[in-house]
Amino acid sequence: MGKKLIFLDIDGTLTEPGANIPPQSAIEAIRKAQAAGNLVFLCTGRNYAMLKPLLRYEFDGMVAGAGGYVTCGDEVLFDCPMEDEQTQTALEALHKNGVFCTLETKEVTYGDENLGDFLSGQAEGNSEIERWRKALSSELNIHPMSEYDGAPAYKIVIMCLRMEQLDEARALLEKDFNFVLQDIPAHGCINGELINRKYDKGRGVQRVAEYLGVPLSDTYGFGDSMNDLEMIRTVGTSVCMANGSESLKKESDLICPAVSEDGLYQAFEQLGLF
Repeated sequence: MGKKLIFLDIDGTLTEPGANIPPQSAIEAIRKAQAAGNLVFLCTGRNYAMLKPLLRYEFDGMVAGAGGYVTCGDEVLFDCPMEDEQTQTALEALHKNGVFCTLETKEVTYGDENLGDFLSGQAEGNSEIERWRKALSSELNIHPMSEYDGAPAYKIVIMCLRMEQLDEARALLEKDFNFVLQDIPAHGCINGELINRKYDKGRGVQRVAEYLGVPLSDTYGFGDSMNDLEMIRTVGTSVCMANGSESLKKESDLICPAVSEDGLYQAFEQLGLF
């Protein structure tokens, strides 16, 4: 039996949203899968800086920045930041319309200084919002936007109260960027991210599989939110966490227990990955 490639989203899948320590059962599942000859990759919207605390768990590579930075072992397979002009156009149009932003370069994440005040009034339950709420309180080390030094950016995360606040940015950028929005709660904010149309998590999976000569039928993807959609549609076997998006569940082959209920271990075992 050939080796399998396993791709794991982080927030809401491998860890509780915004956290950097997976459940012990998930670490055990990863170790067992690797011991069985399979390879396990992070497949995340996080940039390299924000996923770095998880590298101590010895993954075999990463699809980072929602597909903008892809590695296998020590090899960089793909590296595609935004053009400087695109970054400036996006930030100007979003800020002009009162949209709160975080900007991700490879090594640093920058956030609007008043984002914490905005988030403190939002409802619980959205994994992306929970991630940023925790990040701003310490764990992910977000720097003030005023410190942004012009380094190449891979992604902009957006939060606002009304969809029309995005209209100007969409008119300027939607030809080059996909505005990936999370399922909108009945009460709460709109949140999502601008993803370059040159890549996505699914194409990141393809790049790794092609590099290793592994058919997509032998790939497995685990996610929880709509920014995992392309990965879920690309892999041979797709799994959504029970704590995940209802829309993503409809797209997935399997629903496993929540991250907090040893879901990854149970799914790995059910799928024969160790």
